[in-house]
Amino acid sequence: MRTMNAVRIDGFGGPEVMRLQEIPLPTPQQGEVLLKVRAASVNPVDYKIRSGKYPPVQADKLPYVLGRDVCGDVESRGPGASAFAEGDALYALLGIDRGGYAQYVVVKESEACRKPTSIDSVAAAAVPLAGLTAWQGLFRYGGLKAKQRVLIHGGAGGLGHLAIQFAKAKGAYVIATAGAESIDFVRQMGADVVIDYKKTRFEDEVHDMDMVFDVIGGETQDRSWSTLKKGGILVSTLGPPPQEKATAHGVRAAGYRAEPSGSELAEIGGLIDAGKVKPMVSRTFALKDAAAAQQFLEKEHPQGKVVLTVD
Repeated sequence: MRTMNAVRIDGFGGPEVMRLQEIPLPTPQQGEVLLKVRAASVNPVDYKIRSGKYPPVQADKLPYVLGRDVCGDVESRGPGASAFAEGDALYALLGIDRGGYAQYVVVKESEACRKPTSIDSVAAAAVPLAGLTAWQGLFRYGGLKAKQRVLIHGGAGGLGHLAIQFAKAKGAYVIATAGAESIDFVRQMGADVVIDYKKTRFEDEVHDMDMVFDVIGGETQDRSWSTLKKGGILVSTLGPPPQEKATAHGVRAAGYRAEPSGSELAEIGGLIDAGKVKPMVSRTFALKDAAAAQQFLEKEHPQGKVVLTVD
């Protein structure tokens, strides 16, 4: 039996529950390919899963390989898989039943797209989860259009910095919130206005927005309703916002979780190769140091993304 190394958890808890283990190499089934992973992104959802705070992953899913998105090369193809050839470089958001902190992972062809040619595997691995979350929130759920106004919270993060670039690429006017240390970075991403959320109450400065893109929730979400114009929409990555609050302000609300989509990744890749979007990687770690990578992301809140490199 062929084996591979993967970072897996056997129980929920702190970073200490993450272990690099030797496990069987998966076999691609109908419409699937086996991907040799070059890099895997680290996301907040990873440490939520690890700690048992992500409802779709309960104890019945254990042991569980962490990691939601990857970039790698097609090693082999399952029956009926014809969209990609062996050796093709792909990037993908994985279904919740599989993890990318591994040397190999099975990917459904519908989840994957050819890697943008203008960036390397590390930068490409930074895109799928954050990119699809931003893309689907802004356009699928928020319906953002050219010349509309959007407030993006957490503009310096892995999700926020891509959301800013997507919105600008579509011709929207972007106001973003960030800490003082990240204001220049967020401006470089294309935001028209950047508000230091530690110094200024954004709701005192922001009005008549068509959309609020909320990745923070809590008090930040509560203070965001008043920034919307009548009929505007608040879109949250953290579950459905309170509909009664939306109704009270005469606006709409939507909550969602990102879904894998090779076709939307192709659109994103087109913007990357056109020079309109640039994924930013703050730091890389080796696969064996995945626990340290999660701790870094959780404690430091870096600009852009954190990525694991896989030998």
